[in-house]
Amino acid sequence: MSRPLSHVGSDGGARMVDVGDKPVSTRRALASARVLMLPATRAMALANQGPKGPVLETARLAGIQAAKRTAELIPLCHPLPLDAVDVSIAPEGDAALTVTASAQATARTGVEMEALTAVAVAALTLIDMLKAVERTLVVTDLRLLEKSGGRSGDWKRPA
Repeated sequence: MSRPLSHVGSDGGARMVDVGDKPVSTRRALASARVLMLPATRAMALANQGPKGPVLETARLAGIQAAKRTAELIPLCHPLPLDAVDVSIAPEGDAALTVTASAQATARTGVEMEALTAVAVAALTLIDMLKAVERTLVVTDLRLLEKSGGRSGDWKRPA
């Protein structure tokens, strides 16, 4: 049994979902991505010695800023008053950095897109900050890890 698509109107056109009747609740989402690179490039990034300045802090701030502007970037995404956004970047293995972002809001709709947008833009900023050193950087495994709040309840990506 399939449900009708929530973002498609009776005329078949795209529409923003009316969330006015949904209860306000605390919503939280966690997302992550990996940026693959050469070990020497990763060492440079971790030392904040990229040719364009402090690599990790610039990417972290870009991710936070992106979360705050998600509704401007993703069509039909509701603008949300974010309570908190956190972006962290950590080494993984010897040739990757993992970007993780959490977003939280007290709202009528979830913050999954805000967390995913934060991760995506932080990862792209890592590439921009390091592309003069290495052209083969790759963003991979961009995904939602978990979400909580709202009518559908809590969800966690299976291991």
